[in-house]
Amino acid sequence: MSARSLARIGAEVVECRACPRLVEWRESVARVKVARFADQTYWARPVPGFGDPEASVLVLGLAPAAHGGNRTGRIFTGDRSGDFLFASMYRTGLANQPTSVSIDDGLRLRGAYIASVNRCAPPGNKPTPEERDRCLPFLVREIQALDRLAVIVALGSFGWDGGLRALAASGHTTRPKPRFGHGVEARVGPYTLIGCFHPSQQNTFTGKLTTSMMDAVMARAVSLTRDDGSAPGSPRG
Repeated sequence: MSARSLARIGAEVVECRACPRLVEWRESVARVKVARFADQTYWARPVPGFGDPEASVLVLGLAPAAHGGNRTGRIFTGDRSGDFLFASMYRTGLANQPTSVSIDDGLRLRGAYIASVNRCAPPGNKPTPEERDRCLPFLVREIQALDRLAVIVALGSFGWDGGLRALAASGHTTRPKPRFGHGVEARVGPYTLIGCFHPSQQNTFTGKLTTSMMDAVMARAVSLTRDDGSAPGSPRG
């Protein structure tokens, strides 16, 4: 049931043209391109979530990167943020390989699903509140379809806020509203929300987010699913 529901949601995501500014931007980026991808055909459409339909861990990002997911058609695939993220997911048993360069490169997630608050690449990585709210129902439905979901890892404050909003739309709230922080945990209804600095180059190149910091968050997510009886897999050494 989860797989069919997620497939239906994904099909609707791909066809969405609800935000004119984002439609223009994602398609403009695909036409102009950058030199290193000049010979590639860009996806240039909204990017659906992907992963294991039986996932107990949801990794939640901001939006596809202009020359990452907007090019490849899969979130965090083909960009530096994804390189950092998938290497960590591999080390902690949530992915079958440490890299992801294209949609058909063999990557499989184990007990994990990846989505973003916004599904189109936004200018300056900054969706407007209205664009966020138009897109949020897709995330709400994905969370509801993931019937084994126990933990949401929110990448950055935008992911944290989007996760809280999506959970609230399903009737799950907590007071006072928890503030984002790296490693911060909040129990929201049946879910545990964990904050993690976004694996952007700005954070990883400056040392704000290190390999060990990201691995610790992912390992904590896995351990919480074990406590919940829905462990996705064993961490790799």
